[in-house]
Amino acid sequence: MRVRSISSKGNDGLLVDIECHLSNNLPNIVIVGFANKAVDEARERIRGAFASSNIPLPRKRVIINLAPADIPKADSGFDLAIAVAIMQANGQLQCTLPSNIAFVGELGLDGSVRAVRGLIGKLLYGRAHGITNFVIPAANLQQAQLVPGLQVIAVDTLGQLGGHFSQLATLDSIATGDGSYAMSHNVERGTHAPFSAVVGQGIAKRALEIAAAGGHNVLLSGPPGTGKSMLAKAMAGILPPLNREEILEVTHVHSLSSHAYDQIISQRPFRAPHHSASQVAITGGGAQLKPGEISLSHRGVLFLDELPEFSRTTLEALRQPLEDRTISLSRVKDSAEFPANFILVATANPCPCGYYGTVDAAQSCRCQSWQITSYQRRLSGPILDRIDLFTNVSAIEHDKLLTQAADDSYDQAVSNRIATARHVQSVRYASASKLNSEMTNADTIRFAQLSQSATSLLNTAAANLNMSARTYMRAIKVARTIADLEQMPNVSKNNIAEALSYRQPSW
Repeated sequence: MRVRSISSKGNDGLLVDIECHLSNNLPNIVIVGFANKAVDEARERIRGAFASSNIPLPRKRVIINLAPADIPKADSGFDLAIAVAIMQANGQLQCTLPSNIAFVGELGLDGSVRAVRGLIGKLLYGRAHGITNFVIPAANLQQAQLVPGLQVIAVDTLGQLGGHFSQLATLDSIATGDGSYAMSHNVERGTHAPFSAVVGQGIAKRALEIAAAGGHNVLLSGPPGTGKSMLAKAMAGILPPLNREEILEVTHVHSLSSHAYDQIISQRPFRAPHHSASQVAITGGGAQLKPGEISLSHRGVLFLDELPEFSRTTLEALRQPLEDRTISLSRVKDSAEFPANFILVATANPCPCGYYGTVDAAQSCRCQSWQITSYQRRLSGPILDRIDLFTNVSAIEHDKLLTQAADDSYDQAVSNRIATARHVQSVRYASASKLNSEMTNADTIRFAQLSQSATSLLNTAAANLNMSARTYMRAIKVARTIADLEQMPNVSKNNIAEALSYRQPSW
């Protein structure tokens, strides 16, 4: 007989068959099947849990095999399945387990069943392989209810599970239905500064509105203290809330890496790693291939303040995620692919001191020409080519800083325009999450709907400005978003002109 469980394997899962054999030798528990220390230590957790739950542990040699035995396994979520396999082999279960049931949970020494990491991915993987019944920790129940088409039994203790399968105290099976869940229990991810609280900077605000509506990447440049970071942080407040499918995706990714792996993430992520962060911290990886900052910002914003200060290897590692919206990690022992569909909002100074090109004599640039050139070359052409919107953030007159207060109606109007534009895109692409920035070349040809004058202007600009093919197509995507914000079916000449005004400046 076998008991099934599921292990996390990158962003995916691995179906594991747990077999138990009892023999008349010295009492011991032996776990085989390429298990790491976290799995091997299950022996002591099981001994303590059985004793605390008043469940007899067979005084025999207990051999546990985790199949397939040639794939590494590093997951404390096998504890519950191993305990059930032992009880089944010892004749302590009064019923036959269905073939489409899997057990996931970590045991405490007191017999409690603790939440596990990456449960949503395990449930999705199991469902794709014909498993629709799951026994899970009660602490993971809210997450499980996001996954449609399942029957779950939530347990708090091993004793409850033993009583259920011994038909002493049957537990209720909960149907997840269509995956809808009362969002009143969702975790709030914090508040952000109002968009209207930023004084002036109308062009930069417009660029961020376009970026939020179509999922485009933005680079804000300008001298220090002009509000670049404040603008980027305020952008998180105008993004629409996550839909149900996005909540499922984001919660799963965060549960693989975050300490709060039993919580539901309902707000769009805003991640702002420091420029000293390592490449692995940004892209993901490590011994067990966990997601990095680019995956934790999936469906949200990745804010890279002072972009040229990040290491060159880290910046170049962003090439594939910015293009493919996924990150593929390959190591000697394993490989994994994590989602990385984020809006990049970056800031940069024009030079090391930050005042190159300013007209204020009191704060004129003090850098040598070679320093300016070296600083600007830290951002390679391929990285800049993947940014859709470039805008300058200039200094604000001091007497205006105290004259503007936050305006809720302004913020609401911006949010409504963005929500309307995203709804137009969801109808166009028949997808609740696909945005204009994700259009393929075939989508661009089909849906761009450029007027004749718009096409003529774009082709003339491409020839005069020596635009690359990628820049050409990205300009069309930005113009399509501008047209969606204006609720126009076709892309006009003015839309193309505005999109071109945000192209990369020559510092």
